[in-house]
Amino acid sequence: MKKRIMAAALVSLCGVLGLSFATPSLAQKKDETIAGIEKYREMLGDDNPAELYEMRGEAAWKKPAGPNNVSLEKCDLGLGAGIVKGAYAQTPRYFEDAGRVMDIESRIAWCMMTVQGISEADMRKRPFGSADKPSLMEDLVTYVVTASKGFKIAPPNTHPQEKAAFELGQSIFHVRAGPYDFSCATCHGQDGKRIRLQELPNLTKAADNQRAYIGWPAYRVSTSQVHSMQWRINDCFRQQRLPEPKYMSESVNALITYMAVMATGAEYKGPALKR
Repeated sequence: MKKRIMAAALVSLCGVLGLSFATPSLAQKKDETIAGIEKYREMLGDDNPAELYEMRGEAAWKKPAGPNNVSLEKCDLGLGAGIVKGAYAQTPRYFEDAGRVMDIESRIAWCMMTVQGISEADMRKRPFGSADKPSLMEDLVTYVVTASKGFKIAPPNTHPQEKAAFELGQSIFHVRAGPYDFSCATCHGQDGKRIRLQELPNLTKAADNQRAYIGWPAYRVSTSQVHSMQWRINDCFRQQRLPEPKYMSESVNALITYMAVMATGAEYKGPALKR
């Protein structure tokens, strides 16, 4: 009891004298926590479980499959049939044979349908897996994107449809909708925003887009699996309480196009390790 009274008196005296205890501020604590998370990612960086997805993806890429019983080695990801290295860094892009702008995941799916003969309905059944049962698409995407590590992000953005996709993505980014009247810009349109300890990049700025884009696809420790950029965008729609977009939809491709173009010039370092 005496100790509590003495402590209270000391606090009161400090207040009168204009003194303060050397305790860290809330902002300082958050910064220290974020630094700790980054250190954790750095420690695990050399042992990223995404490597397992990459190995499975490479095997699946080279293995004959589908009704046509052929591999994906004839798939043209934009740099010529069978060329995987550096292809991800130059998407999304307009593909003349498909007549539309595609991100890398949509293009892989298109090749599975046109080269291997897999139906569109089957492609849409299970694009996103779970920790105990990854999807084939996640494996393939991880293999393809890893082959662009060290390349500069450089989507063409010269074809009229590429420019239109960028403008559509930019517009969708700012559209407010749903029961909470949210838009992508609600969380990602200003500096200094965060959810709990998670910093939110300002995706209206090139520098923040670069930092955000080069980390996806990513292995998330919290879910114990690799997630693609298509999954990331779909999950943002879910958090806005909007209906989940149709897999490989034009709107999702447009948003990815917007981010990729804004991230032009950044060196791809993924798949990253996320919390």
